[in-house]
Amino acid sequence: MERTLTRFVRALRTAGMPVSSAEAIDASRALALVGYSDRDVLKASLRIVMAKSEEDDALFEQVFDTFFDSVAQANPAQSTDARTDQPEPADEGRDSDAAQPGPDGAGQADDFMQLARSGDENRIAVAMARAASAVGADEIRFASQSAFFVRKMLEELGVEALEARLAATLDERTADARRRAQALIEARTAMQRAARAHVEQRFQVFGKAATETFMDEVVTQREIGELSQRDMERMKVLIARMAKRLAVRHSRPRRVRNRGKIDVRRTLRANAGLDGVPFDLVWKTKKRDRPKIVAICDVSGSVAQYVRFLLLFLHALSETVTDLEAFAFSARLSDVGPTLAKLDFESAMNRIVIDAGGGSTDYGQALVDLNTDHWQVIDRRTTVIVLGDGRSNQSDPRIDLFAEMADRSRRLVWLCPEPPRRWGTGDSCMLQYEPFCSQLSYCATAADLERAVDEVLSSYD
Repeated sequence: MERTLTRFVRALRTAGMPVSSAEAIDASRALALVGYSDRDVLKASLRIVMAKSEEDDALFEQVFDTFFDSVAQANPAQSTDARTDQPEPADEGRDSDAAQPGPDGAGQADDFMQLARSGDENRIAVAMARAASAVGADEIRFASQSAFFVRKMLEELGVEALEARLAATLDERTADARRRAQALIEARTAMQRAARAHVEQRFQVFGKAATETFMDEVVTQREIGELSQRDMERMKVLIARMAKRLAVRHSRPRRVRNRGKIDVRRTLRANAGLDGVPFDLVWKTKKRDRPKIVAICDVSGSVAQYVRFLLLFLHALSETVTDLEAFAFSARLSDVGPTLAKLDFESAMNRIVIDAGGGSTDYGQALVDLNTDHWQVIDRRTTVIVLGDGRSNQSDPRIDLFAEMADRSRRLVWLCPEPPRRWGTGDSCMLQYEPFCSQLSYCATAADLERAVDEVLSSYD
């Protein structure tokens, strides 16, 4: 595949756009047809064969413009419409306009000075592009690496020879030497500025998305209780992305055909007009239940932050989990479904915490309220998710009602934000509830939440 296109595919993948080998081949074929001469045609052609969704389209738009702007700057001699006709100069080739190393250090310093003082932006841009390719600047992943690549590029262009001449000139300690030293310093500064701008372009194409991906991974693995306000904003986007991923994974037809088993009775009936000869086979199918989830959330104290993300997760899965009941409690249990339906999510969560978060936490009373007013929402199709630390302030935990709820439901999943070593300590009732749970998990991060919800949805597959 042509080198510029290969780098562009790499930039898309780095930005998080899944480009398969088949799509890369299709892009190569499209490029062979349209070429680089018309940038708009090139953009439209590559978009057709590479962007598969609205999210991909947005990424493509961003990466294409940034990438080909940088390529155009590396090929400034070409016309505005056709300046990307050729790939970025290869590492091994250097023309007479680039800074070429001389036979000795003096020659390198002269070439560096000549390039810096030329004032020819096109010539400098080509030299920078070649130096960047030579030192592997496409590998930049973090902004903190910029200084390293700037220095390596300058060394590739001969700055060490110039710095040696600068040191020798400063040792002369004359007025003329000071004048010559100042010229050398200005040349180095100008080239540093140009190299820094070029590295910034490379970072925007190859590094910025990688940095964002790294930060996303850090945040999803950080305990929810330790998230900063800045992390919280990032998490909203990540939760939506996780929910979309789960929705795609679990959105399959409601009837699954088992091609390994024939439905004999239906096959004979279907072939009754053929003297019972089974020309048309009827395969057994298994009906899949739609996910039905009842979420019971402790919104007291620091647990409320975990509840926020669980409900946000379930809220984002509304197309997949169409049957969702949500309850919140501290002292008394409340149905928070209407609040979530009427208000935007942030306003709804603030209202829920205010209305249901006051008072001394009482798991037993919450179970009594659920039994009295909402027991009918739990049936053999229901997965009950309890999110809380199980600390009930020495009140009766009503294990009898919890056991009955476990018996009525399909599955009972408890997500606890406290680590297992603290279960059963102080006023924790976790070890009393544990025998009746289908699954009891330590859930401290967004990644834990995604894994737990994925397992719940998988039980309906």
